[in-house]
Amino acid sequence: MNRNNSNFKLIFSALAIALNIVLGTVVGLINIPLLYLDTVGTIFSAALFGPWYGAAVGGLTNIIQGALTNPKSIPFALVNIAVGIIVGFMAKKWKFNIVTSIITGLILAVVAPLIGTPIAIYVYEGITGDFNDVIFTWLTKSGQTIFASAFIPRITGNIIDKVASCAIVSLLISKMPSKYTQGNN
Repeated sequence: MNRNNSNFKLIFSALAIALNIVLGTVVGLINIPLLYLDTVGTIFSAALFGPWYGAAVGGLTNIIQGALTNPKSIPFALVNIAVGIIVGFMAKKWKFNIVTSIITGLILAVVAPLIGTPIAIYVYEGITGDFNDVIFTWLTKSGQTIFASAFIPRITGNIIDKVASCAIVSLLISKMPSKYTQGNN
């Protein structure tokens, strides 16, 4: 079965959704600050199959996660969809090696909080039930605007998380047999 086989793409996408949910849940349970790893599957599928597979994996991850465990995940599907689109186009244009993955991670580190911050503010008034709430509350109490208070912890965590997630995927792709990565720039 090669990477262009529709069955392979669908099975891989389903596994990528499960990977997002499992990694995000495990990292959340052990409370690793500034790391989420809940988009590794999205990044992986987008790097291999393009932006639309990545967007579908990202969006479905949040919808399924919201239905199963945490309804607060659902509005953030827009962030995960954007991650899939950005990674997919970057991987289409350039080989998803370590350099491309770090650059992509840095782009995602800015774009993801730019999308997620307004969602956190307008849907949840900035409190989303994670580690960012501590910094958000402290920044708000110290006189920062609600946007700055919600954005600063998100961009800080995303710099580490998105670069690490993209680098992990780059490493995984480099170790995969070529029959699964052929056609991947």
